[in-house]
Amino acid sequence: MNVQKLIFLILALGFLSCKNQKAESVNQTVGEEVKIEYASGFSITEFENYSLLKVNTPWPEAEKPFVYLLYSEKSKIPENIQYDQKVQVPVESIVVTSTTHIPALEALNEENSLAGFPGLDYISSEKTRKIIKSGNISELGQNENINTEVLIDLAPELVIGFAINGSNSSLETIQKTGIPVMYNGDWTENSPLGKAEWIKFFGALFSKKELAASIFEDIKTEYLNAKDLAGKADETPSVIAGSMFRDNWYMPYGNSWQAQFFEDANSNYLYSDTRGEGSLSLAFESVLEKAEDADFWVSSGQFTSYEELISESEHYNRFRSVRNENVYSVSLSKGETGGIIYYELGPQRPDLVLKDLITIFHPGLLKDHEPVFFKPLN
Repeated sequence: MNVQKLIFLILALGFLSCKNQKAESVNQTVGEEVKIEYASGFSITEFENYSLLKVNTPWPEAEKPFVYLLYSEKSKIPENIQYDQKVQVPVESIVVTSTTHIPALEALNEENSLAGFPGLDYISSEKTRKIIKSGNISELGQNENINTEVLIDLAPELVIGFAINGSNSSLETIQKTGIPVMYNGDWTENSPLGKAEWIKFFGALFSKKELAASIFEDIKTEYLNAKDLAGKADETPSVIAGSMFRDNWYMPYGNSWQAQFFEDANSNYLYSDTRGEGSLSLAFESVLEKAEDADFWVSSGQFTSYEELISESEHYNRFRSVRNENVYSVSLSKGETGGIIYYELGPQRPDLVLKDLITIFHPGLLKDHEPVFFKPLN
């Protein structure tokens, strides 16, 4: 990378930072809270000339929140205000680091603002893939080891990162160059609508608050209407989830966002009484004893056919859901380069996830819905 260019970039950003600080000479006023209904991980407070976006849970058990100051070019900011990072909005050039961020950019018509991404093959959306093919989005390597030289050379106005803990050397290196880094904690939410509401986080960055609120309202309405419809079904089928990995069966805890889908689809998730973070880990024999007669098995790992399933272990045939061919997986819905669409779009569109499950558990209730994520094994 051109060292002179890097030095110039750092000096220029420092100059702009100093220039903005000189204008900070007004008193802080009382702000107005942006309506956040389901998400617990962030809040937005709007003031006359700026906003404060607080990320409460950037990762599980984080010791403190992160406060981000969002300001426009002519903002006058109070001298005594406390924040971790400041970002000029609307952002015009951005780097995101999770495929779950892509649907929000597209919904806000900001996919062309995406300058780079770590692992372009994981992106499934046809709209963003067209931009990738045109060469307008740069490959940044792997999320755990971002190519910081390429990213710095891109000079995006903002990088959106995520972390499982407080240690991320790549993001720390990027921030030291003067490029703002913000943590997005949408993945820590425990409710489907809570995850989807993080589109308001991106709406604030692109100065599209009203559009973000409108998009979320439509998703919420569709979700709640589907939930009400499922509640009218005559039967409540039993369900198991997850799959085997090595010697253990991993499945969602009963207080997870995945389990919330099962409840809202009017099904009986057999592990709904469990509580915890991450995934519940059980021995195969334990799952067989409890769930041998479950009506459905949903999200069956990497398997796409019954042949693959049985070749892995003939013991799967002991489950009634397998014998009756009532096994459904997200692995059959993939993008052009092999990315699983559910992991990208599912968190932003819980209404579609719920409708998929209702179609599986209660055939006939949603006659016009074509499954998006969950498909029966071949």
